[in-house]
Amino acid sequence: MEFTDFGNKLSSHSGILQLMDDIAKPLPDGVKPKPLGGGNPARIEAVEKAYRAELEALLSDGDKFEDVICHYDSPQGRVGFLETVAAFFRENYGWNITADNVAVTNGSQSAMFYLFNLFSGKAGEREKTLLFPLMPEYIGYADQGIETGTFVSVPSKCEYYSDRTFKYTLDADAVEAYLEEHPEVGAIAVSRPTNPSGNVLRDSEIKHLASLARKYSIPLIVDNAYGLPFPDIVFADDAKPLWNEDIVLSMSLSKIGLPSIRTGIVIASEEIIKAVGNMNAIAALATGSMGPVLAENLLRTGELTRLASEVVRPFYKAKAERMESLIREHFEGTEYYLHRIEGSIFCWIYLPGLKISTLEFYAELMKDGVVTVPGEYFFFGSEEQKTGGCYPHPHYDKCLRLNYSGDDELIAEGIAIIAKRYREQSR
Repeated sequence: MEFTDFGNKLSSHSGILQLMDDIAKPLPDGVKPKPLGGGNPARIEAVEKAYRAELEALLSDGDKFEDVICHYDSPQGRVGFLETVAAFFRENYGWNITADNVAVTNGSQSAMFYLFNLFSGKAGEREKTLLFPLMPEYIGYADQGIETGTFVSVPSKCEYYSDRTFKYTLDADAVEAYLEEHPEVGAIAVSRPTNPSGNVLRDSEIKHLASLARKYSIPLIVDNAYGLPFPDIVFADDAKPLWNEDIVLSMSLSKIGLPSIRTGIVIASEEIIKAVGNMNAIAALATGSMGPVLAENLLRTGELTRLASEVVRPFYKAKAERMESLIREHFEGTEYYLHRIEGSIFCWIYLPGLKISTLEFYAELMKDGVVTVPGEYFFFGSEEQKTGGCYPHPHYDKCLRLNYSGDDELIAEGIAIIAKRYREQSR
């Protein structure tokens, strides 16, 4: 049996496969798990109660439940939900959109797969590329191109602070220079907040990238899975939702309580939305209905955004502050730097004294039951990698992504072990 190039590419080992395997895969007998790895959000009682109430109302309203589960929605998504999303953003943010500017996908991961391959790969006689302007970036993007070698990136700049924190910043000059020299770039893509680092691109940075997108007649794809207005896991100012016809905005219901009911939301020009709907039809016939059904009334009444701002954000803010306190306590006296936690459900720690790679460090930590995600997977798309080298950034194999959304006691145990092993593996 022989797979195609496409089959081999998508079925081979990848960072995102390892991450998702680690979420569900049991550890050896007798090893207590300390799960700081995958992207599972926390269970938040107030959010769960809101969805339970919506489901109970659905079940008690004649045959509405049966109507939902027994009929396909349109390939673009459930019509009432599309209209509700459009009305929400018109009324709250003044965006000039209708339901024709909104599509639902089976999760934001699927949305990115569609969008990335709409704008990168072979286009007639040309080979178009997708530019990531703030590397490191989300592990789940790295292998989504149908064709190989079509993802390119610009390493971020880095600012260090006296309190052992640092922050990645956009190298705006390098990004513009790359676009000027590479007319084959078909789109720009960023996550905001940035997964893995928790970095949040400010409004001025998004506006600058959008102006570059307009200048070069390409879209700016913004993955807003952790952002405003829901789930609102953003701890930085000057980071409000932004959209115009140069921007493709992707959102998700996963981090506001519905990770298993795969529901992504795309807001874009009518041309792009039509393409996404058509791709849904080919790849999945239609999108899932339950996420839109559970969220529609909550969005219409404002309850979803109230929960986001009054419950979800404070919950994760407290988690982030506790995580930072634990890292400072246990890593005291070592050479470490913590990226400023500005959003998402992760922290990103740089360990410059590590004498082995973080891939090797990850394997050592797994023996102690500590599940992390090694940093190498978050650096991709460089010319050096295409020729067999490592990514040209000093953080490439010296960072770990840690999820702080889980059980506080297990997180504390995990951080203590990581710090202990780091001392043992330091130069």
